[in-house]
Amino acid sequence: ALEPGPTESHSLVRALARELEKVHVLPQTVLYIADAETFSGHEECHEQKKARKRNSKETALALEKLLPKRCQVLGLVTPGIVVTPMGSSSNQPQEIEEGEAGFALLFPKIDGVKIHTFHFSKDVKNRVFDESKFAEAGLKNNPDLRVVLLFGYNSWKTGATRFLHQIVNPLNEKSIILAGGQVESFTSLTSENNHAQPGDACGVVGLAFSGPQIQSATVLLDQDVADERTAEAAMQRLKAANIPEHNTIGFMFACVGRGYRHYKTKRNMEADAFRKFFPNVPLFGFFGHGEIGCDRIVTGNFVLRECNDIKDDLLHGYTTVMTLIHLGSTK
Repeated sequence: ALEPGPTESHSLVRALARELEKVHVLPQTVLYIADAETFSGHEECHEQKKARKRNSKETALALEKLLPKRCQVLGLVTPGIVVTPMGSSSNQPQEIEEGEAGFALLFPKIDGVKIHTFHFSKDVKNRVFDESKFAEAGLKNNPDLRVVLLFGYNSWKTGATRFLHQIVNPLNEKSIILAGGQVESFTSLTSENNHAQPGDACGVVGLAFSGPQIQSATVLLDQDVADERTAEAAMQRLKAANIPEHNTIGFMFACVGRGYRHYKTKRNMEADAFRKFFPNVPLFGFFGHGEIGCDRIVTGNFVLRECNDIKDDLLHGYTTVMTLIHLGSTK
């Protein structure tokens, strides 16, 4: 986890370089998320977008250079960050809505777990999404698929919401956890079958987690969750899913309209509520422009309810999606 650092471009790269010196296991997949200020440096934020884009590209390349060649990397830029600083597991997760922050999650090879990145960008010529692309991305005919983290980018573009529906609806199965949100942009996407984004396209990037030992659950905190009591009640629902808490990561995808403004100036409310019920699970995530998720539990022998024709509503605004992903027991 990279904590808020001094205001300088590439502070993210330096922080990651320092931390990587302590890592003795080769990462296979990396998810990094930073806020826009950290990523493209203060001075560019107020100048023309070209300088900002160029600077972002340089930062992304510098970050990718630090990682092994064969590593899959997904990098996102968001308005705010949720991070559990490194150190002892009792470190409090922090909701950082302003100021610089970022983090990188490094996944090593994990027995029985496959993590892969994917990318779908909207084809201007084609109104209908070609669903055969799901199979190519390992999101169809994959009985071991358990969790899909999805992130929409350039969501302000015409047709972006419709495109997101075209991706989310076919994946809306009771046996799969879907969670994520709308980000400002993605800066890195490296793997054999992912291609560079056209600059002005909109689309969806993400990480898919497959493996029979994976267990996961999500809860949705809707607009009615507006104080400590209701936030804790939501965490209690997540706790009741009985997901094992060792070798588990928490993700929080919140709307920029929530945070301390929503909780009447009380900061860190949702992260604190999570920590109360999950003292040993690190929490990561972001504040974004829309959320993806619902109340759902996926474990090996537990089905939340019989599959029926009523699909869960997955796309939201002014909500928070809390997710647990258990990667199996460590030997």
